[in-house]
Order: sequence, then structure tokens, then C-alpha cells
Amino acid sequence: MSYNATGMFLRFTLGVLGLAGLAFPAEVSFSKDVQPLLEARCLKCHGEKMQLAKLDLRTREAALKGGEKGPAFIPNQPEQSSLYRKVAGLEKPLMPMDGKLSEAEIAILRDWIAQGAKWEGTIGTDAPKQDLSALEEMKLPEGARQFWSFRKPLKAAVPRTGEPEWDRHPVDAFLRKAMLDRGLKVAPMAGPVTLVRRAYLDLTGLPPTVEQVREYTSDTAPNAWEKLIDRLLESPRYGERWGRHWLDVARYADSNGYEHDFDRPNAWRYRDYVIQSFNKDTPFNVFLAEQIAGDELERVTNDTLIATGFLRSYAKVGFREKDNPQFRYDYLDDMIATVGRGILGLTVQCARCHNHKFDPIAQKDYYKLQASLYGYVEVDHALVPEAEAKAYTVKVKEIEDNVKPLRAAIKEMEEPYRAKLLEEKYRKWPEHIQKAVFTPEAERTPGQVLLANQIIRTTNATAAEIDRILPAAELEHKRALEARIREFERERPKAIPVAAGITDGDYRFTPDGAGDEPAPGKGIKQEVTEGSFLCDGSTPYQAPPSYFLHHGDVHSRGSVMKPGFVSVVDDGSMPAALPPAHQRTSGRRLALARWLGSSANPLTPRVMVNRIWHHHFGRGIVTSLDNLGKAGDPPTHPELLDWLAVEFVERGWSVKRMHRLLMSSRAYRLSSEFGGGSNLNTDADNLYWWKFRPQRLEAEVVRDSILFASGSLNAKMFGPAVFPELAEEVLASMDKGIWRKQKDGPEVWRRSVYVYRKRGLPLPFFEVFDLPDQNITCARRTTSTVPTQALTLLHNEWVLNQARRLADRIATTAPSGPDAQLDLGYRLALSRPPTPEERRIGLEFLSTHTLADFAHVMLNLNEFVYLR
Repeated sequence: MSYNATGMFLRFTLGVLGLAGLAFPAEVSFSKDVQPLLEARCLKCHGEKMQLAKLDLRTREAALKGGEKGPAFIPNQPEQSSLYRKVAGLEKPLMPMDGKLSEAEIAILRDWIAQGAKWEGTIGTDAPKQDLSALEEMKLPEGARQFWSFRKPLKAAVPRTGEPEWDRHPVDAFLRKAMLDRGLKVAPMAGPVTLVRRAYLDLTGLPPTVEQVREYTSDTAPNAWEKLIDRLLESPRYGERWGRHWLDVARYADSNGYEHDFDRPNAWRYRDYVIQSFNKDTPFNVFLAEQIAGDELERVTNDTLIATGFLRSYAKVGFREKDNPQFRYDYLDDMIATVGRGILGLTVQCARCHNHKFDPIAQKDYYKLQASLYGYVEVDHALVPEAEAKAYTVKVKEIEDNVKPLRAAIKEMEEPYRAKLLEEKYRKWPEHIQKAVFTPEAERTPGQVLLANQIIRTTNATAAEIDRILPAAELEHKRALEARIREFERERPKAIPVAAGITDGDYRFTPDGAGDEPAPGKGIKQEVTEGSFLCDGSTPYQAPPSYFLHHGDVHSRGSVMKPGFVSVVDDGSMPAALPPAHQRTSGRRLALARWLGSSANPLTPRVMVNRIWHHHFGRGIVTSLDNLGKAGDPPTHPELLDWLAVEFVERGWSVKRMHRLLMSSRAYRLSSEFGGGSNLNTDADNLYWWKFRPQRLEAEVVRDSILFASGSLNAKMFGPAVFPELAEEVLASMDKGIWRKQKDGPEVWRRSVYVYRKRGLPLPFFEVFDLPDQNITCARRTTSTVPTQALTLLHNEWVLNQARRLADRIATTAPSGPDAQLDLGYRLALSRPPTPEERRIGLEFLSTHTLADFAHVMLNLNEFVYLR
């Protein structure tokens, strides 16, 4: 029954019942009520100028066809209609985006749909055209630049406390002044044994040896502590420890992620570059420039080319960008998020679809940054002389040209059999999935497109399966073709070393779904991937156009964007492009890197010194390490943070000098074992550092400390990743990518920074101890206390094996008996001798248990997994 027939029936029934006076919705006029509403509030995003989400509301047919989210409405069913549900706030996002409709306007659309959604012709043809360029502009709010983190840091005078032992060091003076202002008592100094263990774990991620503890505690020189810090900063282990912190920021991994999780065979070179950079104390602003624009610097080296792997470390769908060109904007968004959060301490990525909701960051700022990065293409940088790389490329191309027609012939031969096998596999799925797959591509609904793509992409017919159904003659012909391919492959030269990185190229994406539109221009000759081209430098490189995207929609292009920076912290003194002499790139990334590492940028030095402080003291001066904006936490000591930021820049952006400054403070050497008394009423969370904050060791340090204590640690540095042995049931859960089977032993007992980082299958031991999400930048790891951590240390076979090795080490080194073995066990595991009470309990334990049991207990102590 139609809505109008139903309405007549109800009116008749109500009249018979004497209830005709009840209100009943009057028929809605499309031309008088609905059309003006759609034209005023909806067509600016779903009309002639743009069709956000591919939804066109100018005709009834287009509205019923719908866009990416399906039809706009279902006649007679407002409660199931997307248009009504979104304007009524029943579905997100609330529409229209420029402000909620009134209740009366919502009722008009509801009743109109309920009455069948009558329509009259095409609307919007005479509607005034909106100047969309006006939507791209945002005026900075008055006083926006006065927010604390947007102001240039100033080096305030170091306060005086009147306490000589606290006034000798600037960090101490700032901290003690804040304590005195709040009436806070201060903890006593930690003992030398505690301090030496603290310093080793903090700077190298490994505990000290028994001899190293003895060496420090017996050094009576007044500068013994400073000498220890210098020794540790010169240790190659320092880069392994502090490089790991940066790899969290860089979202480093050895695999792509997502469902295929392909291997990245050369990603490890970037990891090694980071370790070496920290060991060399590369100035932090140079370190940033190498990673963002290592191919654009005045002096390009293998190291700077490897460094560009920073921008390429995003998680990725599939293997080739051509397969999924629509994801390019998501990869750019990931780059912007990583640069924003990891370097600037701002959530710039939140301005992708609209002006930032909290900070004065315009959507246009986002697209200026995108324009700085937009020309990137993925490349494997050759790490050999140019002539050798060219000869290798020529020979490989010759082989590929010979092999290509042979592979094509095999593919053509296999195709009908592959199609048959795939159809059989598709037929095993439920009916609705089969319907999606077998519906012609052009006729699929948006839901069917998603479903069909997922099934088609993940369903394969293997060569072995095809061979089983090939007729004998065709199989024989295939084997002959394969033999010819092997002959050519035998001539393939040994692969040259390459680094996975980026450079500038010409990559154009047509948002109507047609795929890539390569635009080879003058001077652009070498094809990198399908749709990506490098410039040979014979003429200056021209960056492809990058557009402002209204609502972040690739189908709603606005103005062509020029590169630039975040306006609220940009004084306009630095150029947005610095074209290099070689002319092969735009210089936009180089300009961005120079701006990020400039003393004129108030954010970068603050973010880095705050990060260093966090890792030393267990909490940042600003707790939200990657958000110094208005939604982040305020600094507890703003003058100290600014003083350190200026000092960092003045000392040449040296990270090691900042370590020396912070660790030489009295505050760093305070004891963690101090109740605090009345402090708990004023500062129960120890925000003002009246004692040292204990820190649970990260997953990698826990594993490395176990290996170190047992004497099993393989100190080999650098090179391809290792694959610790996994249980068969864990390996069975891996569907794609790699995890090489290496037996548990010295080869894989290397430091954890060298363990393969598989996004889809993290090492379970790491995951238990709060390994962060490897798909996105991470400033600060979560620290949890959950039963699985204790259970892992108690029952994990690898831990049990290392406990046995620790017991063997104790027995071999201290054969004289339980007393000496107990003492050595404590010194190996905790860097200290046992207390009298611990000695009594330990000897009693050893009288009824094995030495392996005792060693296992030592690895399970709370003190073993904490920095104190």
C-alpha cells in the first residue's frame, strides 16, 4: 500500500472513530519545501561543483543510485534512509557539515521520504555557485601565536634556591625551585651500585657486568660519574639503545603490514643507519634533513639515501602502489602524521578533512605539507658507483626482455585453467559473496565492490594446482618454456646492494578510479614503477600538482597547492622549496627539513629535549610527548623546557651533550626508594621529581637483559634481521609474508633491535611486554602490568632455557658452593650482592631446589625488569 493510500485509510478510520482532529503530516511540496533546502544546504558538496563521496543530489535518479555509501534515501522508508539518518544525527557523520538542520527542516525531509520522495526535474542548475576557494582559507584566531608552545623558546635566568648543592646545576635549580614553591621534600641520593646499573640500562639497554660495577664503585675520583657517562656514550651499545627509541617514532618495521604483510628485504639498512647516527652523535637537525631529504642534500651519500627510508616506513597495502593507487593519500597522511607528531609535536593529520578542532592549524596547512611531500615515489637506491649500477640495470633489463615473452606465453597457456580453478574456489563461498564476485564490475554496488575486491585479492590458484589439471602436452610445453627461462636467469648478475627509500618523481592519480596517469615530461626518462617516473636532471624537475581536497575527499579537488609549513609557527622567513643543483628533485622536502631543523621553529627542539627527558626521567616535562598543542598536557616546568630547548640548539643539536647535561644533574641521581611523607598530599604522582621515578624496562631490554645475564648475548651488530624460533601454532597463524625458521641458538641471540619486525606477527615475547603498534608513529610506549607477563617469565621455554644457561654460568664461575653461587647470581641478575635477609632465604631455597630454579627466580624478580 502506498503512503498516500495508507494516509487516506488512516484519515477515514480516524474519522469513523471520532479522532479526526489528531494531527497528520500534510503532504510535503518538493518545489516549495525540499528543493530550497537541498539547494541551500546539500548541493554545495553534492551538486555540480563537487560530489563528495560520489553522491550527486541534483536528480532523483542520481540520489537513488547513491554514492560510496549507497543510495541517499529509500522511498517510504525514512528510518532506513541515509539522508534522513545523517541529518537527524542517527548516523555519523552528522550532515550537513556546515551546521545542523533545524528540527522543522529535519521533519520536512523525513516526511518527504515517507511520502515516497516525489521529485521534480533537476535541481541546482540556477543555484548560486559557491566560491569554494573561500572555504580553503582560515584566518588565525587573535592571539593564536601566544600559546606557550607556539612562541619561540626563551632562555630564562636560572633561578637561585639558596641551597648550594642544588644551585650548582641549572636543571637542579629549576627543579628544586618548583619543589620549594610547593613545600616538597626531596629524596636522598641513590647509592653507587644503583646508579651504575641505572646508567648502563638507561644509555646502553644492558646491565653492567660484575667487573664494571666494581670498577665504578671503587673509583673515588670526584668526576667518576661524569667519566662513566662518557664511557657509556662512546659505547656502540648506546646507538642500539637510543636508536630503538627513534625507530618507534619512525614506525620502523621489516614488513608491509595489512593482510599480505610482504617482506621488506632492505628495510634493515635504515635501522642500521639510525643506530650509527646516534653513535656518531649526528646533530639532530642534520639527522632530520637526511631522513626527509637525503637525496636532495648538497652532498648525497649512501647513508643519506638510506635515511630516506624514514618517509617510506609507512604500513602499506599490497606490494605495488599501482595496485592500490587510492591509498597514496593515506600514505601521505601517514608521513604528515609522523612528521607532525614525531618532530613537531602536533596532530597536523587531524586537519586532513577540516580545520583542526583544537589547534590553530588550517586544513590548508595540511595540504601545504602534502604538497611538500606529494612528488615522492618509492625507489630502491643503488649503493654502488653509478657506472656499476647502470651496467647492472642494463644486464637485468636484457634478461627481463628475453624472459618476458616466455612468462607471457606461460601465463596465456595457464589462464583458462586458472580461471576454472578460481571459479571453483569462488563457488565455495556463501551465495551473497558469489553474487558480488560474479556480478560484472561496472554493475556492482559499493558494498559488492568492497566484498569482491577482498575475495579476488586474497584468492589465488597456485602453479602446482594449475599443473595438476594441465593436459600432458601443454604441461610439457610449459616445462620447456621454464627451462629456457632458467637458462636466461643463470646469466643474471649478482644483485647489487640497494636501500628502500624515496625520491621525487612524476606520479599522477586520476580520482575517478581510472588508476595512474603517468605524465612523462621533458627530461623524465627512467621508469621506476608503473605510473612513476624519475627526472634525469637534463632539465629541472617539475613537481606534479597537489590539490586542496575538500573534506579530504580525492574526488573534490580545490586549488592547486603550493608547498609550505604550519602557519601558526611559521614566520615566513624560510623558502618552501630549495631546488638542488642536480635538478632531479624539487627541493620541497629539503626546504621542509631545513624549516623543521631551524632555530626559528619553536617546536622541534622542545619536542626532542622533552623526549630525551622522558626516557631519562620516566615522564616528559610535557607528558603528551607527541602533542604540544592545546589538547596536549601542559608542561610542569615550562621555563626549564624552554631553557633546555635553547641550550640544545646552542650546543649544535647534540643529543649526547643533552644526555651529559641531564644525567649529571642531582635530580637524576636521586633514590627511587623514598616514601615522600607529606609529598603524597601535594604531589602524589611525583610530577615535580622529588624522587627518581622507577621505570619498567621495555620488551627489548627485558629480553636483552636475560641474554646478558645468562652469558648468551651475541654482540654482533648490524645486518639483516634474525628470526627467533616461534612455536608451530604461532607460525601456523601467519598467512602471508615471511618468518624464517632459525633454531634457537647463538645466531638469533642477538640484541632485540635486530629481531625481525613483522607487523602482522610481532614476536610474542615483545607483545606481552607492551610492544607498540608498529603501523603508526609511537612517542611513548604503554606500560601495563598483566598476568601474561609473569606467566611468560615463569613458563616460556626460551626463558627456562636461558635460566638453565644462567645456572651453568654461575656453577662454572663460582664452583665453591651455594654461598658464592648465591652472591654471583644476584650480581649477574641485579648488579648487587644480596642483603642478609635475601642471603638467608636464598640459601634455604638452594638447600631444597636446583641452581636452575634459583636462576629462574632471579629472572622473575620485579627488580630485574625495572630501572630504579
